Amino acid sequence: MSSKEIYISVIIPVYNRPKEIEELLASLSKQTLQDFEVVIVEDGSGIKCESIVNSYKSRMDLKYFYQENSGPGPSRNYGYEKAKGNYCIFLDSDCILPSNYFEVVRNVLINNPVDAFGGPDRAHEGFTKFQKAINYSMTSFFTTGGIRGGSEKLGKFYPRSFNMGYSRDVYDATKGFSDMRFGEDIDMSIRILKCGFKIRLIKQAFVYHKRRTNLKQFYKQVFNSGIARINLYERHPESLKLVYFTPALFVIGAIFLLFTSFIYTPFFLLPFVFYILLLFCDSTIKNKSFSIGLLSVLTSLIQLSGYGFGFASALWERIILKR
Repeated sequence: MSSKEIYISVIIPVYNRPKEIEELLASLSKQTLQDFEVVIVEDGSGIKCESIVNSYKSRMDLKYFYQENSGPGPSRNYGYEKAKGNYCIFLDSDCILPSNYFEVVRNVLINNPVDAFGGPDRAHEGFTKFQKAINYSMTSFFTTGGIRGGSEKLGKFYPRSFNMGYSRDVYDATKGFSDMRFGEDIDMSIRILKCGFKIRLIKQAFVYHKRRTNLKQFYKQVFNSGIARINLYERHPESLKLVYFTPALFVIGAIFLLFTSFIYTPFFLLPFVFYILLLFCDSTIKNKSFSIGLLSVLTSLIQLSGYGFGFASALWERIILKR
């Protein structure tokens, strides 16, 4: 495949995030390769980003569309229908790209063609300590198996919609994203594989995922992710692996250890204390910060408990009770 046969369209759905879009567009304008278009789909936002988008139109091939709120999946499909590229890359609006992102992706598509691909997310050095802690809890091997951070140790790689791409052949075969509110990106990845396409992890095609959230919002996000795993099971029963039970088992185990330590002896808490120390030391070393290490313990416990409770509640309600 020659470089002339590759033209990339970037699809970005946005909902009430003008500041995030400005930062993302700024990073897009600084790419070492500029042969791509950007399609912004404003999904029923009350706070529009149109004026910001217009300010960047002189710097890149940029299109803006507004539609009534339909959710992330349909918004991406809408953007794809408006795009002209033979490859489309989907990004979340709160991402920032390193300057060589498209250079990395294009080199892979030229030298090792693939129909679908994705990359990991990282924390930028300019992120707040809290954002770095959340990034750790979402990408660490000790919390999520490291899959979002570019690891394939605990299972097959499924691109997430904050950083995934595929060809027009894939879209024609799958008809794009479903209307699921949560887990629609994993559903898409599973359907891509079922259609016989190959998916590749491009480790160097990472993005900086600048999550602007607080503890309450973060808990809600991961709780919904736990529910989404059961939604995916109902659509794709073969997708439910033992590893996805781990957060729920962690919650049960933590409650059991706390209870037994209160009834019998505090020594029952040693496994839990060891795990907390492991998280603290690992994050402290990777982020070179004691304070981020401490915050990472908090965000990791929220990540595990939120996902675990969401997963367990959906499993109980939908699978066991058949509600």
